[in-house]
Amino acid sequence: MPDGSVVPHPDNPRGLPPDMASRLIVALDVPTIDQARRIVAALDGTVAFFKIGLWLAFAEGVDSLLRDLIQARKQVFLDTKMFDIGQTVEQGVARAADRGVSFVTVHGDGQIMQSAVKGKRGTDIKIFAVTVLTSLDNESLREMGYALTAQELVRLRVRQAVQYGCDGIIASGLDNPDEIRRQAGSDKLLIATPGIRPPDAAADDHRRVATPAQAIERGADYLVVGRPVVEATGGPKAAALRIIEQMQEGEKNRSAGA
Repeated sequence: MPDGSVVPHPDNPRGLPPDMASRLIVALDVPTIDQARRIVAALDGTVAFFKIGLWLAFAEGVDSLLRDLIQARKQVFLDTKMFDIGQTVEQGVARAADRGVSFVTVHGDGQIMQSAVKGKRGTDIKIFAVTVLTSLDNESLREMGYALTAQELVRLRVRQAVQYGCDGIIASGLDNPDEIRRQAGSDKLLIATPGIRPPDAAADDHRRVATPAQAIERGADYLVVGRPVVEATGGPKAAALRIIEQMQEGEKNRSAGA
């Protein structure tokens, strides 16, 4: 079982780690492997979960970075957003599982989700379905030809993700993770939330954002944070510690309102 995992039980059906630091995933959204390694080193002892996405997917040395992270007992979230024919997705997930990746993303298409779940083959890798990118809002979806609003499309894809056996979904804090689980009828559904911005920070290219405290209070399980950490003026460690404190504040508010 990957580091940070906890065996699920009735009081913790999703097997969440007890400390907020283990629920913060820092996105290594930088252009070079050297920069990514410096960020990992700066966060040593503070954050042990890292996302590798398209920023680094084709960078020279990414394979050794992935190997070194896993050998150092870090967790890796491989944000590939797989979107292809079923056999290709199944084999892609299987290869990620072979490497020891903890989380992998696929698009929330029915056939893709079913194939991704087949690719797990009894391993601990967790499949997260992408519902609606946080860079999209209702107007953006209309321009793409969708008749549904962002919230309606999220709800549809969540129901399908549960039906096909995905472990979790990617959804914004504004999508209300607790309500998503209630409507899906699954308290085991993990929700990882990007588009996280500390108070008064710029939204950048996200259109549906939440603060760390808001996201945790609304039921997000893992927060995926990139620029507010990797581009922080005071350095990534100080920024990560502030975000962890805000996550803890959100958990206190959540407990108080329970």
